[in-house]
Amino acid sequence: MTIQSFREKMNEINNLTYFDSTDYLREKPTDGSKVKDLIIQAQCLLKQDLKEEELYILNGALGNLYRINGKQKKAIACLKYCLLYAQKEKSTTKEIITSIRLGEAYKYDNEHGIAIEHFNFAMKLGKENKTDEYLDFVLQHKGKCLLELKRLDEAETCLIEAMKLRVKKGRPALIQSTQDALNLLKRIRKEL
Repeated sequence: MTIQSFREKMNEINNLTYFDSTDYLREKPTDGSKVKDLIIQAQCLLKQDLKEEELYILNGALGNLYRINGKQKKAIACLKYCLLYAQKEKSTTKEIITSIRLGEAYKYDNEHGIAIEHFNFAMKLGKENKTDEYLDFVLQHKGKCLLELKRLDEAETCLIEAMKLRVKKGRPALIQSTQDALNLLKRIRKEL
């Protein structure tokens, strides 16, 4: 298997996951064995003689796969590697993306405070570098993290802002994802 063929398989990850409406819309596997197969394939690829960029790609993929599959400590370790690489390469985009992913891994590990630090860091990087390409993702993930903490007013502010940005982008799947989070917020408010 090559890195390219692995990346193509990773494009199908959305078909292997769902967002659990009974668990704060956390991403979970629909077929844990297929996710495990992807993890094994990535681990095998890591044993090859790879360029640093390829190591970044594989560790990023593994970070997400481990998170989805409930192996948070492994996810965090992979994503910390990616963050160091992004910083070394001085790639703001990679640093923002990795900070969002790392925030998610910490959230799934119930380290919400550290998660919010990573989301805030990603937001700060975007502002400093005048790029808002990923701001809707930062706001969405931070909003869902705040939901888990029952900080509902702050969560709502983040999610409404994410929705505005996603409507501008015109991407129905992203809009629906944010609408699902806003619906969950309303449901939690009713239950309190």
